[in-house]
Amino acid sequence: MKKIAFIGAGSFGFTRTLVKDILSFPAFRDCTIALMDIDEERLSYIKRAVDKIVAAGNYPAKVIATMDRAEALKDADGVLCTILAGGVQVWRHDIEIPKKYGVDINVGDTRGPAGIFRALRTIPVMLDICRDIERYCPDAILLNYTNPMAMLCRAMQGETKVKLTGLCHSVQGTAHMLANWIGAPMEEITYLCAGINHQAWYLEFKWNGKDAYPLIREAIKKPEIYNAEQVRNEMFLHLDYYVTESSGHNSEYNAWFRKRPDLIEKYCTHGTGWNPGEYAYILKYYLDREDTWKKDIEEWLNRDTISLERGHEYAANIFNAIIGDGTMYTFNGNVRNFGLIDNLPEGCCVEVPILASKRGLDPIHVGPLPDHLAILNNISARCEELAVEAAITGDPRKVFYAICFDPLTSAVLSLAEIKEMVDEMFTANKDWLPQFKHKS
Repeated sequence: MKKIAFIGAGSFGFTRTLVKDILSFPAFRDCTIALMDIDEERLSYIKRAVDKIVAAGNYPAKVIATMDRAEALKDADGVLCTILAGGVQVWRHDIEIPKKYGVDINVGDTRGPAGIFRALRTIPVMLDICRDIERYCPDAILLNYTNPMAMLCRAMQGETKVKLTGLCHSVQGTAHMLANWIGAPMEEITYLCAGINHQAWYLEFKWNGKDAYPLIREAIKKPEIYNAEQVRNEMFLHLDYYVTESSGHNSEYNAWFRKRPDLIEKYCTHGTGWNPGEYAYILKYYLDREDTWKKDIEEWLNRDTISLERGHEYAANIFNAIIGDGTMYTFNGNVRNFGLIDNLPEGCCVEVPILASKRGLDPIHVGPLPDHLAILNNISARCEELAVEAAITGDPRKVFYAICFDPLTSAVLSLAEIKEMVDEMFTANKDWLPQFKHKS
């Protein structure tokens, strides 16, 4: 009887999806699902939701809910992490302060000034979770869904002995999107994808073994397809390889699309996937969620029927391969770069194919990226290395350095302006950054 612990179980979408997927495997029908969150009200709602899934599938699973992380983790075989360190009233500063200085951020959860400050807040919490895993379930596999993915995984993998990887749905999600654009059944598509989180590249994309890139290039000539992903389609047209994660995200990770209002209007307002594609929309969405989440979850709880069909997230398949029936599974995950991508920094966090089996997690050597793709990945990867070191050592100067070289920030601001912005972000976050106290 296996035990799967959810840390940050109040993330309703992820928890419901992943529980449904896990229980769909015969090896986990009778498992214990341990739900842990620091918000008692959200925890009570997700307990009811998971109980509904268990009842709908007539599973002999056991569900427990606790605010005690040690209780949730004790003797767990697998751990899923979907936490958020600080709510929207905290992380809104990550977007609003750069916006005031002219750095117009769309999502802000991955890299750049917003992603770095989210990492500074979250890394200490993630390391505490890992230390509890080392104490209460040292053999467990940790699968992380919390952003900023690369910086969190880099910190955890560098500072702890926990067996872990980070998961993002952008690789399989984009593959399905591209297959749909060219009219290909997904089961006939194969690909090789590697790079860094949210900016990995389909080095190969094939339909029945034949290069499908010419078909994709033809497809994006259609206005409805081009306009659906304007930033990513522009990147593909000019860089020759398709990138993972949405246009809204990718518009932040380079210097080409968000440095001037006219470029934001042209590329980032109508086809980012986050219409209207501006920072205020993102904040409004999550601020509105503060008032609507109860209504939404209650409507779901009151449904007569719910789908138990397995989805496309990697987590359940990984658990099944390692602690379930042993069916091997290949996926793209986030791990440190030790001999995986030859022309990215040694030890940085990369997103590469990984084989999951009874052996555990075996990352696959990719080799070098095309040189021009490696240049773009290198900038972000090295900034992330600096930010992680800053979070661990409490060195604010390294935070400044990391943000200095962020492509979008450096395209918009001078060094003096960046310093002023970073200082203001530190002031807004001071209650959430204990590792920086007594530092100047």
